[in-house]
Amino acid sequence: MLGQKHKTLGEFIIENQSSFQYTSGELSRLFNAIRLAAKVVNHEVNKAGLIDILGAAGETNIQGEDQQKLDVLANDIFIQTLKNREIVCGIASEEEDDFISINSQDENHQNKYVVLIDPLDGSSNIDVNVSVGTIFSIYRRVTPVGTPVKIEDFLQPGNKQVAAGYIVYGTSTMLVYTTGDGVNGFTLNPAIGTFYLSHPDMQFPEDGKIYSVNEGNYIHFLQGVKDYIKYCQQEEGDRPYTSRYIGSLVSDFHRNMIKGGIYMYPKSSITENGKLRLLYECNPMAFIAEQANGLAIGGRTRILDIEPTELHQRVPFFCGSKNMVIKLQEFLDKYK
Repeated sequence: MLGQKHKTLGEFIIENQSSFQYTSGELSRLFNAIRLAAKVVNHEVNKAGLIDILGAAGETNIQGEDQQKLDVLANDIFIQTLKNREIVCGIASEEEDDFISINSQDENHQNKYVVLIDPLDGSSNIDVNVSVGTIFSIYRRVTPVGTPVKIEDFLQPGNKQVAAGYIVYGTSTMLVYTTGDGVNGFTLNPAIGTFYLSHPDMQFPEDGKIYSVNEGNYIHFLQGVKDYIKYCQQEEGDRPYTSRYIGSLVSDFHRNMIKGGIYMYPKSSITENGKLRLLYECNPMAFIAEQANGLAIGGRTRILDIEPTELHQRVPFFCGSKNMVIKLQEFLDKYK
């Protein structure tokens, strides 16, 4: 049970600020904004069935997907919270057509960070009370400080991330993040509204027994992916593996990191580039995976090495326990 003996998120950031190569005070303020927004979204998610914020909002996002009411609310909460703290110079959201340039009230503002965010991952599960989450990614801008941000500040490869994380709104609410020095998880104590360190130094087991993929699309997958799924199902050694697929990336990833497994969203004959977004989902999750002794690839390419070409770019995504991803790679390489 969580108690006062556990470090709070704020205390942990201060105690470990030496591991962050940039200005630690700015990072602390930025995480304070994300933490506050997460608590507000958590409150809204938990009361969603009691008020009129379930179902579709009647609009579609830039990808042509129906926006859920809670999607829009979560997007507004994170954007406004980050704006109000005046710590970032730009925001890009999966729910917005274009990036948002933030002009500080201070004419001499020195804000150096941009945030890319998926405000409510897995929102198609909202109406059926399944866990959803938030994914965020933080970069240092590449254009001159004090000027309006430009598209190149956001189109950076994942290996340039200075921090990334996710919040999972489930039976408990957890915030998991990395600044490039390991992965740590914090659980919200709802009684006092504080995140406590509950999962220090999180690691993917090198081997796992869970594979997570939408097998309903099996017929459309590339042959290498089909062969790997068949391999997972064969009765040999520690196989067959267990199939577990929630449909919320945050939830599937979180389970696999704790128990050992692989998550797959391949390209197919109906989704030529896959479905997941490089900047809002794949890059931050890949950063976390690699910091937790896992691997993340987009086929034959390391996710973090992909050079983005557009804000809402989609890529195939495979990540999880190291040996499982390596084995998948062997099957994919057969069909070069």
